[in-house]
Amino acid sequence: MTNILLILFFAFILLFFYSKQNRGLAQKKTISPTYVPFLKEQEFNPDISTDNWDLHKLRLDKFKRSQYKGLTFFVSSENKIYYLSEEGDKVYC
Repeated sequence: MTNILLILFFAFILLFFYSKQNRGLAQKKTISPTYVPFLKEQEFNPDISTDNWDLHKLRLDKFKRSQYKGLTFFVSSENKIYYLSEEGDKVYC
């Protein structure tokens, strides 16, 4: 009987300290803002989507591909700009 009481006592103490630690952690959590890549990082990575038309044209000239508003555009060997449709067909602009 005393062993059971001793085990319950230690379990109670462990639960008390565990709940106290969790309360402190819950109060310290902060929500960080969404990640927005810097302009330099966007300039050197054509796989990052951009809404900046001038940056898009610069990346097409430099890398022959660029992602603009979520859609990846490519430059063909004839210097024509195209993107791939959902079916995989080239759609020239």
